[in-house]
Amino acid sequence: MKRVYKNISAFILLIIMIFSTTGCQKINDLKLKMGLINNDFEYIKEGKADKIIIQSTRDLGFRFVVTDKSTIGDLYDILSSAKKVDQKSELQPDYIFEIHENGMVHKFNYITGLDKNDYGNLYSDDAIYIVSKRIDHDIIRNLWNYRAPREFKVTYYGSIIQFLRNYTEKLTANGNKVGIDLSQDVEGAKYLLSTEIEEFKENLSKTISTAELVDNNSEEFDVLVTIKTQGYKTTVYKAIITVNDKIDKSETKYYIYNKYENGEWEINVTDTKPNKF
Repeated sequence: MKRVYKNISAFILLIIMIFSTTGCQKINDLKLKMGLINNDFEYIKEGKADKIIIQSTRDLGFRFVVTDKSTIGDLYDILSSAKKVDQKSELQPDYIFEIHENGMVHKFNYITGLDKNDYGNLYSDDAIYIVSKRIDHDIIRNLWNYRAPREFKVTYYGSIIQFLRNYTEKLTANGNKVGIDLSQDVEGAKYLLSTEIEEFKENLSKTISTAELVDNNSEEFDVLVTIKTQGYKTTVYKAIITVNDKIDKSETKYYIYNKYENGEWEINVTDTKPNKF
């Protein structure tokens, strides 16, 4: 009798598994038809991708080579669930992905975060996709040698905004047009992300109406504000802000020395060099 019950239980389990598998397949087929997932990355699932290179567009030294099969599998899960769209984001790519398949290289541009207009944030010459933020948190951040300051955007962009607030009157004398130049910051470049830069632009215009981010147009500004990261740990951030006033032909330096304490950044911007800088 026990053997009969055991056989019946095994049969029922087999039926459930068959219907479950069939049901999942039908659901996946429906998602594929609706464009909610794609099958463009099946070569990764099939084990044909032996290497993935992730390269920062702002820092050529910031480069990862992924050969771990588990990590490649995680990337497949994320990419295969990406939605195909017709239009890509206009933001500058943060990373370039190269997926190596038996000597063939599939190249994609990637913008971290989601575009507020629902445009694609991963694209090649042939296709455009909206990829979830999991690729930022599960893949890229796990690959970092994570010595970046905590909440980098808070200490970085927050320091610039605090500086502008402190010295608004001096910077905007005579209606000066102020340009903020991030392009010279070699040390901080690897942590600059396009979606966060866009957010900074909005805060910038709210702080000083005549201030804009420099974009290969430094000659258009009366005052140039340049930031250069000098050093950092997870709980310390140091930088120098240089103000070049073209009207009175002067150059002035300011110092950022921030510490992360009690769960938040203490932002300090001064016109004199701190003792421990």
